Amino acid sequence: MRPRFVKLSFFAFSGFLLCGLPALAQSASSATASQIAQLQTQIANAQTSGDNGWMLVSSALVLMMTGPGLALFYSGLVRKKNVLATMMQSFMMMCIVTLLWGIVGYSLAFGSGTSFIGGFQHLFLRGVGLAPDPAYAGTIPAQTYMIYQLMFAIITPALITGAFAERMKFSAMAVFLTLWSLVVYSPMAHMVWGKGGLLNAAAGGAIPCLDFAGGTVVHITSGVSALVCALYLGKRVGYPKEPTPPHSLVLSVVGACLLWVGWFGFNAGSALNAGTLATSAFVNTQFATATAALGWVAVEWWRTGKPTVLGGISGAVAGLVAITPAAGFVEPMAAFVIGAIAGVFCFLMVTTVKSLFGYDDSLDAFGVHGAGGTLGAILTGVFASSAINPIFKDAKTGATLPSGVIEGNWHQLLNQFGGVAIAWGLSIVGTLILLKLVDVTIGLRVTPDEEREGLDITQHGEEGYEFVA
Repeated sequence: MRPRFVKLSFFAFSGFLLCGLPALAQSASSATASQIAQLQTQIANAQTSGDNGWMLVSSALVLMMTGPGLALFYSGLVRKKNVLATMMQSFMMMCIVTLLWGIVGYSLAFGSGTSFIGGFQHLFLRGVGLAPDPAYAGTIPAQTYMIYQLMFAIITPALITGAFAERMKFSAMAVFLTLWSLVVYSPMAHMVWGKGGLLNAAAGGAIPCLDFAGGTVVHITSGVSALVCALYLGKRVGYPKEPTPPHSLVLSVVGACLLWVGWFGFNAGSALNAGTLATSAFVNTQFATATAALGWVAVEWWRTGKPTVLGGISGAVAGLVAITPAAGFVEPMAAFVIGAIAGVFCFLMVTTVKSLFGYDDSLDAFGVHGAGGTLGAILTGVFASSAINPIFKDAKTGATLPSGVIEGNWHQLLNQFGGVAIAWGLSIVGTLILLKLVDVTIGLRVTPDEEREGLDITQHGEEGYEFVA
């Protein structure tokens, strides 16, 4: 009896295992798959939150570059009768370009269109919502990307105001820079960063120009356009016979330091995430800026016998400009070299070349931004490293290809020159046409009497400083 019972029990248990275990295994498998999917969702959400937080902070940092940063830097360099007018120009770019960007600017820069300019599908920000746009940044909302790029669009025309400081009418400035943002900035931004852009290296553009954070888009366009403005408007009344010293280097130092801090959002934020590439751009920005400031001061000290405060802050800005296109492509020691070269080169542009040709670039927008941006764009093609940013891939194998000259990719230097040439050409032609258009319609310059009295009073009816006895 007992053996028969044992045998029956064995067959019953075996049947249970054969029938029940697959169901248990299937249940366990479903539970595991669900847990994995849930974990993946949590990881993706955490990455999105981290990246989005960094990009919103970066957007605020870049806006700070224009608001207090550039406004203080430029206003300290002019005479006290023009301090408010100079600040007002930067402030109004924060307002005018914001409105323009939301209506049509973003669409022209980042919408789908031709190789040269975007289309109108994002007119009034249509289709720019809270979901990511994988074509630009897959882990942040499209609106975050849009607002970050807006801050670049704001500071670029504001940089131009340094060339015509103390002599352009406020109305002319507003109209000219509004048109300039559409005619020059938006097409250049599309060519370098937009979908299907001619110079977009990441998207396989016909002329893949490496520009991490705006060497061509921001600094060459604004700097070259500044030179055209200075030449077209002519010199300030009394220049260069009458002295035009900065009325407050204290303001300029504060502004330069705010620019330096804000530039971390400008460069490191251009990684579009909170990963290692942002770290690389952050480190390179710091190294190049410090080295450029030292380079400018050293050559100035050697030539004039004194290291000046103005020289130090000018050199720092030159370093920030030059490293901008290279920030996410080069190694830290290359950033040192780029900064050192930029400090000396921009010093010579401001002190020697400007004097040689005699143009009145009031606050040296071309000498620092145009010259520094051009230098930085070219040196990016020399020092770009695939170990930092493997942007070029073999179409068949997917293997990483060399990025710059130091890795044997000499052709990239030609691409960089191509991007620089396009930026120069668009800036010169577009700026000349717009200046002429504004000049024949409402006029560009204030009268000589208004210029002598100062733009604060004649353009705004206010004074920056009230001295009470």
